[in-house]
Amino acid sequence: MSAPEEGDSAGVADSVPRRLLSVATRLFAEQGFDRTSVQEIVAAAGVTKGAMYHYFGSKDDLLYEIYARVLREQTERLEKFAVTEAPVAERLRSIASDVVVSTIVALDDTKIFFESMHQLSPEKRRTVRAERRRYHERFRGLIEEGQRAGDFRRDKPAEVVVDFFFGAVHHLGYWYRPSGELSAQDMGEHFADLLLASLRPDRPGS
Repeated sequence: MSAPEEGDSAGVADSVPRRLLSVATRLFAEQGFDRTSVQEIVAAAGVTKGAMYHYFGSKDDLLYEIYARVLREQTERLEKFAVTEAPVAERLRSIASDVVVSTIVALDDTKIFFESMHQLSPEKRRTVRAERRRYHERFRGLIEEGQRAGDFRRDKPAEVVVDFFFGAVHHLGYWYRPSGELSAQDMGEHFADLLLASLRPDRPGS
């Protein structure tokens, strides 16, 4: 048998962290973060502890990365929509719909993280809160841009709108069911419609 080519080796190496994250997500969902041991994770993933520690320094790191990878992807997509030349309402609508869809696609990851976040080290909690705050601030910036342009009502602080919207998004893991009548895309459209309707300047001076 010939030795694996360089590309094959890279593919195998790349699959290890993904497999560990997939297994950790499932076990954390089934058993809880605190009741899942590193040994259970590596056994279910079919790797050694040494292999795990090559990529993740601790179980904390796995929990952090479960959510961080979702947030990184959402941030990349936010920036992609935010920098277009489309009207601000259209950009905000695309981002609002996208964050709902991507949250639902990664619903287990998001729910597990929010349920277990308090068990992270203080440093990890500060890091993820700072990263999430940067996303929310960019989102808020679009609302403020629309308010300055007169496209959005100005009588509601942008910070309140952001907190209200993301409070609903973060709650999806507790009630949304993929087997229900509404798809992720449907939910994205509904949430985006509600957000834009709440920002519409219906009254003079609003």
